[in-house]
Amino acid sequence: MKTPELLEHARCFLKDSIRREIDFAATDQNRQVPPPPIQKPCPPHARRFVLPDRGAWKGIGAIDLADAISRRQSRRRYRPESLNLDELSFLLWATQGIRKIVNPAVALRTVPSAGARHAFETYLCVINVEDLERGIYRYLSVEHELVHVVEVADLESRIIEATLGQTFTGRAAVVFAWTAIPYRMEWRYGLAAHKVIAVDAGHVCQNLYLACEAIGAGTCAIGAYDQDAMDKLLGVDGRDEFTVYLAPAGKV
Repeated sequence: MKTPELLEHARCFLKDSIRREIDFAATDQNRQVPPPPIQKPCPPHARRFVLPDRGAWKGIGAIDLADAISRRQSRRRYRPESLNLDELSFLLWATQGIRKIVNPAVALRTVPSAGARHAFETYLCVINVEDLERGIYRYLSVEHELVHVVEVADLESRIIEATLGQTFTGRAAVVFAWTAIPYRMEWRYGLAAHKVIAVDAGHVCQNLYLACEAIGAGTCAIGAYDQDAMDKLLGVDGRDEFTVYLAPAGKV
């Protein structure tokens, strides 16, 4: 296939034409298949860390929304100081926090999602956060907790390698890594699921940009990375769950 034909074929992902070809009566939702859970299960003996609740946050400054929007930019230089747990809790709440659990299959969050399906899990590559050891963690949005996934030797260099040599990722206090569990969206939308998963990722990361402005921090969205290396670093299988988006964050 010639390059112009390849480009035109790839553009189809951005369109919603496939919706007219889908028999939605055949989706798992309409076949009465039970929905997938809103959160990936937590291993029973894993180490968990309770995060400060919204009402207990300290040092989270009020910021005018127009100011936050006007100041928002991608920031790749970070000061060598840590984030604290209040700040990290705030950033996690802003990007995937749950406002209300409607039922075991539906949660309303601080960001929009097609059909309230919310296909993402949030992993953290923690480099410099007070009261947390370096390593990989996952956000448990239902409980507003972190679960420790794995310790990683030479974490900074592993992150830089997995982000194709983008050295600023290893200088951040924490790297947000969002994985997709596609079936959460496929259960309802079938083959129309994948475009809206990509759209939803933008909602999540934009909230991170704006929330960073409130704590004197910055971030930079990253869509270029080594898929296999990043999936391996997070410990996901690369098929039913895989990395889709990254964003380092640190004080600026």
